[in-house]
Amino acid sequence: MVDLSVNVGAVALTNPIMPASGTFSDEFAQVIDLNRLGALVTKTVSRNYRAGNPPPRVHEIEAGMINSIGLPTKGLKYFLDVQLPAYKRFRPPLVCSITSENIEDFAQMVRDVSVPGVDAIELNISCPTRQPGGGNFALNEDTTYKVVKLCRSMTAKPLWAKLSPNAGEITAVAEAAETAGANAITDTRRSCIGQGYGGISGPGVKPIVLRMVHQCSKAVKIPIIGCGGIMKVEDVIEYLLAGATAVEVGFANFRNPTAMIGLIEGLEKWCAKKGIRRVADLTGAMLDHPPRDTYEAGMVGIS
Repeated sequence: MVDLSVNVGAVALTNPIMPASGTFSDEFAQVIDLNRLGALVTKTVSRNYRAGNPPPRVHEIEAGMINSIGLPTKGLKYFLDVQLPAYKRFRPPLVCSITSENIEDFAQMVRDVSVPGVDAIELNISCPTRQPGGGNFALNEDTTYKVVKLCRSMTAKPLWAKLSPNAGEITAVAEAAETAGANAITDTRRSCIGQGYGGISGPGVKPIVLRMVHQCSKAVKIPIIGCGGIMKVEDVIEYLLAGATAVEVGFANFRNPTAMIGLIEGLEKWCAKKGIRRVADLTGAMLDHPPRDTYEAGMVGIS
């Protein structure tokens, strides 16, 4: 029997599959058993109501989709009063994704969501569909350090810093997040193409984010969560081999709401076929001595 469990720092997951923020809600319980997921990740919450960007917000392309959502949210009070109680019905750890346009309020948001029922806090410091300086702190190491450091002072709960593929030097940003006190980092799926446009989600960004996971895994000691273009179990394997401890699934959920369950089942079958007893043993397995199965999974392009 395959042991699918992994630990993202102090957060224990029954398997490494969880949704990406903004692509999931408790309404998925109508089509899948949410208790089978490794963790639940909320839609990003800000302090006040946000309408988000004007429609149309999503356009499908061959490589995935272009989206310019703009982080719509009903605000912190609605999350605490309505959404959090709804999530408490389920067993997996709950990761609360939050954002703010300034560092001080970001830290206050961390304090405000550090409540029973929230197991970890994901700092969405990388949203690409916001104006530069208005929430995308992960573009450089200085602002990353400042926001994570102040947030760290506000809570004892695990902090996951969500990084940006648009950073000039991703390893420097990752190291800054680690030094400032982040317990894990999320290499995100979106690639910004400019204010007034949108971000690309889906298979088209996977090679970029996969390379960044590989880079960051050699630069930091904290866990990495890969997020970008995961459509099939081989994609999960590639992220784990490159150094990720777990993955977040986004675009696939739009195409198929049962995608995450299929990935969990596929991962178990893949490990059983290969004689792998613990999925945690796959994390970083290609970094020093890539096995033959690494190349079979399609990792040739990573260096």
